[in-house]
Amino acid sequence: MAVRVYKRTSAGRRNSSVNLYSEVTKKKPEKSLLEPKTKTGGRNHHGIITVRSRGGGHKQRYRRMDFKRSKLDMNATVIGIEYDPNRSANIALLEYEDGVKSYILAPIGLTDGEVVVSSSVKVDPTPGNSMPIHCIPTGLNVHNIELVPGKGGEICRSAGSYARLTNKEGKWATLVLPSGEIRQVSVNCRVTIGQIGNTDHMNVRLGKAGRSRHRGRRPHTRGVAMNHHDHPMGGGDGRSKGGRPPASKTGVCSKGGKTRKRYKPSNKRILRRRVSKRYGQLTL
Repeated sequence: MAVRVYKRTSAGRRNSSVNLYSEVTKKKPEKSLLEPKTKTGGRNHHGIITVRSRGGGHKQRYRRMDFKRSKLDMNATVIGIEYDPNRSANIALLEYEDGVKSYILAPIGLTDGEVVVSSSVKVDPTPGNSMPIHCIPTGLNVHNIELVPGKGGEICRSAGSYARLTNKEGKWATLVLPSGEIRQVSVNCRVTIGQIGNTDHMNVRLGKAGRSRHRGRRPHTRGVAMNHHDHPMGGGDGRSKGGRPPASKTGVCSKGGKTRKRYKPSNKRILRRRVSKRYGQLTL
């Protein structure tokens, strides 16, 4: 991938860069795989704003993705790599031998004309092929990982992400996730080989507020800049935080608290929690 950095010809161009999407080969999406996508503007069914700083943005249509890869043992040809406004990763349009088309996440190295397959037995571990973990040799990078066999991929679906398959023992396999978390999943869970493309997505700088508005993000007012009756952090003579830890507008602590639910069944298979940024990340 490549990122173009603009010259400082104006205030909006200063510190601005764009993704050239050099991997993208197909411009228009497949109409049969499009669905309408409605926007809420951060409001619930009562019309009350429950998520601030959302609204507007360019109109988008959802691309129906095939996270399950349930069409087994049938070759699929890559028609093109497309841009998807709903996710950071690019997507690949596949056409199977029976004429059915579907979208998958585009890994690095997947180009037009290549053939990929989803199988329940061992096939070549090339980027884009999908199979259960018990068919994959250890040490490979995988993405679109299932937590429950047959449910569809739930982990490692963003641009540039991958997990490292480090060990298989009995009916459990050990994965090192991008966050540094080490967890076990069933060897019957399906994964896709390779690392997801569009790795330069994280290097793009918007440069101006307008590009955030195009994405549906409205201006965000800091709590400490509000009055005391508008936010727990507001009010005071001069700049003041009110002598309390950072909190949301409803009083929920926003820093340092754990957000994972304690009763999640998947917690039992976590061997090591994700590493705190304060102490550094675990390298894969």
